[in-house]
Amino acid sequence: MVWSLVFLGLILTLQQRLSELRKLPRRQVLALLATALLLSFNWGLYIYGVNTDRVVETSLGYFINPLVSVMLGFVVLRERLYRGQQIAVVIATLGVGYFIWQFGAVPWIALGLAGTFALYGLLRKMVAVSPMVGLAVETALMTPVALLMIAYWGATGTGSFGNGLGLTLLFVGAGVATSMPLLWFNNAAKRLSLATLGFCQYIAPSIQLMLGVFLYQEPFTQTHLVSFSFIWTALLIYSSSSLLRPKLTSMKS
Repeated sequence: MVWSLVFLGLILTLQQRLSELRKLPRRQVLALLATALLLSFNWGLYIYGVNTDRVVETSLGYFINPLVSVMLGFVVLRERLYRGQQIAVVIATLGVGYFIWQFGAVPWIALGLAGTFALYGLLRKMVAVSPMVGLAVETALMTPVALLMIAYWGATGTGSFGNGLGLTLLFVGAGVATSMPLLWFNNAAKRLSLATLGFCQYIAPSIQLMLGVFLYQEPFTQTHLVSFSFIWTALLIYSSSSLLRPKLTSMKS
């Protein structure tokens, strides 16, 4: 979080946009505080899940997240779903539902990840702030907390920052690796419907699950195969209907 702020601050300085931070009205800052809290909880829960060897459950959370985004777009933003998109949502829901059923317990980490990030996407779409400035404010609001935690870990000898050049550079690089996807996500949130944005998010948990299977040697079971088949079929239907509908509409007109 700290190095994300440094990275974003450098970009805004080079673009001569620091003045935009001072011009934000109080209402928008409060809205960004809410999104910052959601994002921080999401990050923390994800890190906890990965570090407790629950990579599969975290990937499940990000499989559920697009469905929550689609639901929020339909209920809150009144986004319309066409027939092909409706079928895709049903198929994806069946895939995720099968995964949860086979999981055999309430996946609290997965549900927490899905809910917080879906709400984050909804609020960021509704807040009239540029993606770069908004993310810089979010990280700035949470950086004091992060610095206090780093100081505490350093004082108690449980921290890792500064323990070797390689590890320290990885921490610095993590700031960039964290900021860029969020910037792209927030840019997409301004341009795409929440439903389309939600389905695009199936790419991340798919890669995440592959990392869990091939890098961390977690098993790829029949449950994964069935769930993936449902989800990727739904993604194919949704993408096809989204691409074909404008052409069909123009042909009719």
